[in-house]
Amino acid sequence: MDVKDILSKCDHTLLNQTATWEEIKAICDDGIKYKTASVCIPPSFVKRAKDYVGDKLVICTVIGFPNGYNTTETKVFETTDAIKNGADEIDMVINIGELKAKNYEFVEDEIKKIKSACGDKILKVIVETCLLTDEEKIKTCELVTNAGADFIKTSTGFSKAGATFDDIELFSKHIGKNVKMKAAGGISSIEDAERFIDLGASRLGTSRIVKIVKSQEK
Repeated sequence: MDVKDILSKCDHTLLNQTATWEEIKAICDDGIKYKTASVCIPPSFVKRAKDYVGDKLVICTVIGFPNGYNTTETKVFETTDAIKNGADEIDMVINIGELKAKNYEFVEDEIKKIKSACGDKILKVIVETCLLTDEEKIKTCELVTNAGADFIKTSTGFSKAGATFDDIELFSKHIGKNVKMKAAGGISSIEDAERFIDLGASRLGTSRIVKIVKSQEK
């Protein structure tokens, strides 16, 4: 697989608590140069980033991040605010505790409300697979599909593990036909990125692929 094809599926990510505007601006420059699918950045930088890149790059941000236990009303407000500031895509974290309590109606309804707030913007739903059983992962596929989200996403990258090949294989068997998959967290090589894509992931949440490509240019 051509590295340009891999880059075109990468949400080039910087979500560290210590991220500065200069660092965000640098990954925006890289996103434009390497034609990544988007940059995924903290909500507080969305407006500056959108003003900086204009239509040259898709801006993605995170909602209810990284723990997912904000109230639904807070997540909806975050979503509305992010889109007003110029976000093109939204990556939200589900309420994991409600999922584990089998309060499935709550989880599905919350995703629906955030999708409604997104309008025609893409919504990716982070389910934090490292905290779920296989049964719970299969159930999230159903809930994400029923709620009308665009993507199911494995991980925040802030918990105890990130994406695995097994999780993407499991998702691919249980998501609806209109739901795509994003693998995120711990993708550290071109080979791993290619494997996730071969397994069906349409997006990769990673900062390392661009770094690898830049290092090979030296």
